[in-house]
Amino acid sequence: MNASENIIQDSYKSIPRPAEGLFKDNGSRFISFAYPVETEEEVKDIVSDLKKKYHDARHHCYAYRLGYLGDRFRANDDGEPSSSAGRPILGQIDSRQLSDTLVVVVRYFGGIKLGIPGLIRAYKTSTAQALDNAGTVEKVAGNWYRIDFGYAEMNRVMKVLKDMDLRQKDQDFGAECSLKAWVRLSSEQDLLQRLSGIEGCITELI
Repeated sequence: MNASENIIQDSYKSIPRPAEGLFKDNGSRFISFAYPVETEEEVKDIVSDLKKKYHDARHHCYAYRLGYLGDRFRANDDGEPSSSAGRPILGQIDSRQLSDTLVVVVRYFGGIKLGIPGLIRAYKTSTAQALDNAGTVEKVAGNWYRIDFGYAEMNRVMKVLKDMDLRQKDQDFGAECSLKAWVRLSSEQDLLQRLSGIEGCITELI
């Protein structure tokens, strides 16, 4: 395999905005809420807020998948029969190949039991509605780097950042200069290689 074939896959799909859906069956209402999220802490806060807002609902089931690799996930049935709620919700997230996505389905019980197949259909359908309403967006994974360099090397450093079209913040141009730059995963080695040729330039992952 040559270098051009060894490309890091750093883009993935998520949802751009919160959205809702609704499914009704035999008096039960399944209200679905889809959210773009990046951390477990965000998930906890959103689920907690929905439990407070819809405190009179019977169940607050949810599932999420996080990270550009999609390797952090959870499915929660919140009292429904095992795998009848959380798994169908996660299945809809996965069928769209989404990550950084949370879906919570709030159920108001209508008095008639739906059975396992009925529950799976209800949670699957309500989740699909919310995700369809949310749409999709491409995200790119990357990291922030702190770059320290002498004032005399500013032009060389800034040319590298401009050529690579990197987002910057926290610029400090004194006798000793520093800034932070965001670079996508597939471009990290290119950035480090370019900056390594600049005398006195120190690059640190933050």
